[in-house]
Amino acid sequence: MQKQVAYAEAIERKYPESVAYAIAKDRNGKSNPITLGWVMCTSHQPPMIAISVAFERFSYNAIRHSKCFTVVFPSEAQANEALFFGTRSGSDTDKLKEYGTKTDPAVKIDSVILQDAVANFECVLEGELATGDHVIFAGRVVASHVNTEQTGRLYTIGPGWKMGGVSQKSKD
Repeated sequence: MQKQVAYAEAIERKYPESVAYAIAKDRNGKSNPITLGWVMCTSHQPPMIAISVAFERFSYNAIRHSKCFTVVFPSEAQANEALFFGTRSGSDTDKLKEYGTKTDPAVKIDSVILQDAVANFECVLEGELATGDHVIFAGRVVASHVNTEQTGRLYTIGPGWKMGGVSQKSKD
C-alpha cells in the first residue's frame, strides 16, 4: 500500500545511493574532484556515463572547459576523502594535493585517475542537459580502469553524508 507524502520524506528512502567523483581540469590545468551522488550508465554501445552537477559548482565550468572528465567509484576506505571533496571548493583549494590523494595520469584524456578507487572511467563530453538547478553531463567512456585489489564500493547509506559499504547477500 502507498500513501502520498512530501518529496522530502519520500526521497530519504532512496538509500543506499552510489557515491562517485568527477574529476576535470580547470582553466589553469588543476585537476578538481567533486563528490557526486547522481551518476548513471546511459549506453553500452558506445559506453556512456552521465553525471549531474549543480550550476554553481566550480566543477561545472571545469567540465565545460576541459570537454572531458573522469568518473571515479571510490572504495569504502575513501569515505573521509569523499566528504573532503564534497565540502571544499576547487576555486580556492587544490583538493587532490591538500588531501594527499594518490593519482596517475589518465591514458586517453587530459585528467587523472585515482589509485585507491574501485574503478575509474575516462570520459569525453558528448552532451549536456539543464535540469532545474543541475546539469547532466553525458560522457563517452574512452578508457576504463579497475583496482587490482579486492575493495568494497562506497555508498551514501543515509541522510547527512552517512557513508559506508553495502553488503551483498545472495538470495539463491
